[in-house]
Amino acid sequence: MPELQDLFGLEGPLAQSLAGYRVRHEQLELAQAIQQAIQTSQSLIAEAGTGTGKTFAYLVPALLSGGKVILSTGTKTLQDQLFLRDIPLLRRLLNVPVTVALLKGRSNYLCHHHLQQLRLEGRFPDREWVHQLVLIQAFSQATQSGDISELGQISEQAAIWSRVTSTRDDCLGTLCAYHEQCFVLAARRKALQADVVVVNHHLFFADVLLQDEGAGELLPQCQTVILDEAHQIPETARLFFGQALSTTQILDFARDTLKAYVEAVLERDVMEPLLTALEKAARDVRLSVALREGRLSQAQLQQQPDFSPALDHLALALEAVYEQLQQDEVRAEAVQAVALRAQGLCQTLRHWQGSPSTQMQVRWAECHTQSLQLNLTPLDLGQLLQAQWSKRERSWIFLSATLSMKGDFSHFQQEMGLEQVPGRCWESPFDYAQQGLLYIPEGLALPNTAAFTESVVQAALPVLQASGGRAFMLFTSHRALRQAHALLHAHFQEQRWEYPLLVQGEQSRTELLQRFRQAGNAVLLGTGSFWEGVDIRGEALSLVIIDKIPFAAPEDPVLAARLESLEQQGKNPFMVHQLPRAVISLKQGAGRLIRDEGDRGVLMICDRRLLDKPYGRRIWMSLPPMRRSRSLQEVVKFFQHSAAQ
Repeated sequence: MPELQDLFGLEGPLAQSLAGYRVRHEQLELAQAIQQAIQTSQSLIAEAGTGTGKTFAYLVPALLSGGKVILSTGTKTLQDQLFLRDIPLLRRLLNVPVTVALLKGRSNYLCHHHLQQLRLEGRFPDREWVHQLVLIQAFSQATQSGDISELGQISEQAAIWSRVTSTRDDCLGTLCAYHEQCFVLAARRKALQADVVVVNHHLFFADVLLQDEGAGELLPQCQTVILDEAHQIPETARLFFGQALSTTQILDFARDTLKAYVEAVLERDVMEPLLTALEKAARDVRLSVALREGRLSQAQLQQQPDFSPALDHLALALEAVYEQLQQDEVRAEAVQAVALRAQGLCQTLRHWQGSPSTQMQVRWAECHTQSLQLNLTPLDLGQLLQAQWSKRERSWIFLSATLSMKGDFSHFQQEMGLEQVPGRCWESPFDYAQQGLLYIPEGLALPNTAAFTESVVQAALPVLQASGGRAFMLFTSHRALRQAHALLHAHFQEQRWEYPLLVQGEQSRTELLQRFRQAGNAVLLGTGSFWEGVDIRGEALSLVIIDKIPFAAPEDPVLAARLESLEQQGKNPFMVHQLPRAVISLKQGAGRLIRDEGDRGVLMICDRRLLDKPYGRRIWMSLPPMRRSRSLQEVVKFFQHSAAQ
């Protein structure tokens, strides 16, 4: 096996073949630590600052390891980047004959059965669907993988995809007439045979780690699992170790049940009234809760006078449908499939109704405009995950730019059940003292006051003028974003500023970022999804404004239960949970600014608690080591100097 210092050195294949390649000792040290962990079947938690080159630092030892490797990353976009660009490049440069497979969740693959059903149904909302169906039909005959991202003429967000792909609920499995041609099964067969399998965190937890739907065969075979963007894992794991049931699921189930009876040409005189009653019961559950959007604890739900009776009525209606399905399932395979779904829905609903929230799990609901989702979420992930990490001797590598609070990994380790796994930090090679400036304005309102967002906008306006737009404004709530947008829009019009004002929700994230890059002087307003996973290099992004420290809302039912549990254990919930989580999120937002050695910019945080509160120092000490200032004049000079350069 070639030495890593030779591969990453000035005379190595990377330096000789990649334009702009720079030798970074942080990248080499990280790669060596990962290689050692793989060779000794040990685990490692690694925080690597922006610019370290962590992708190549884990890919090189993974490709050279000689064993089966699962690579899991945060998004499908990063999956595609690894599979289509980074791995083929390194495989060629390193001359290693490894086989690689890309595996996504089933909703990313065309389903022959559902495509045929939509064609036979012949009813479409508009002409665009007809045009799209023609393209999809041709695609189904030509594609080898069935991956819908390959059909570039149709957006992956297009509504038609939900009708021609399958879900765990509506997949017929071995009962399907197209079982042998199934794209999902073909992708899984390739993954089982490959040396390196690229997945994302949602698939990893849904199928691989929980060994569900057949993809669980992957994990026992592998020697190494590398989880990139590991800061996202606790939230993803909590989703999959919990249970959820929504009124939308019930309505979809009712629709699919009726369709199954129609397909099987079964009489519907008994089932149709039962399904009508079920649909009404599901809608009544949503109507029984007054909140339009947001989260409610189980106790808050029970304060809604109509909720419990409506939920009991839904349970009875669902059981009635299930009983009828049990009588009819022997008559048709399609009915067998919906009967199995009904059984699962009944079990989940009974489980949610069964007992109150405890220290182990919390029951809560999420309200949307048209639906209500009941959730049962585990509080202590550590115990659940620890059993998974220790099932077999293999290397688990956890990587991210944000896992610690100034080198302290205890929050991540405890939440993940990884107390015995060492954590190591590699700082960014960027010269933050020269490239960046951290600005905390004077005269800001307190974050919990009504005047706060207006004070943020007022403080931001002269900075936006100095930067010439070219800014992200990141907010901790949609309400603050909407208020800021209204104030900025009015000011831009009044002053005739020609900076394009882009707002999350107006278009897809991809389209907004493309417009931002093309404009060169835009101001983009965003919340959660824009705080991470966005890589804009160069002058187009020279200012990042963050409204306040991203503490999670304490009224959130899951967080409230978690904090209460920690308090009962004699711990300080703020210091061991709320503060580390806020620091990790803030580091992600701040990380949008300096993405390259040539980038320069201002990070503006509009939260005086960074200076006023005792914990503020711990927060800003965890941020990139930029020069710090409270002077607007210094910010203006910074941008003038950048322009002169």
